[in-house]
Amino acid sequence: MNTHVAKLDLIHWITELQDVSVLTQIKSIKENTPISSVSEMISVENGVKDFQNGKVRPHLQVKKRYEKWL
Repeated sequence: MNTHVAKLDLIHWITELQDVSVLTQIKSIKENTPISSVSEMISVENGVKDFQNGKVRPHLQVKKRYEKWL
């Protein structure tokens, strides 16, 4: 999913929304979602996509590459 397109779609939907209870729920989500959790969620989603696309390296290969910093 393209996040930019999804955001624009949500913005459009919210601007047309008349249901106050849904707007209240959206506002509550916004106020109770720390940026870090959103960032973490995006990071995890990106990691899953990388895995699905085969963009991974074996743990031992990574460990060997970074062993001087461990």
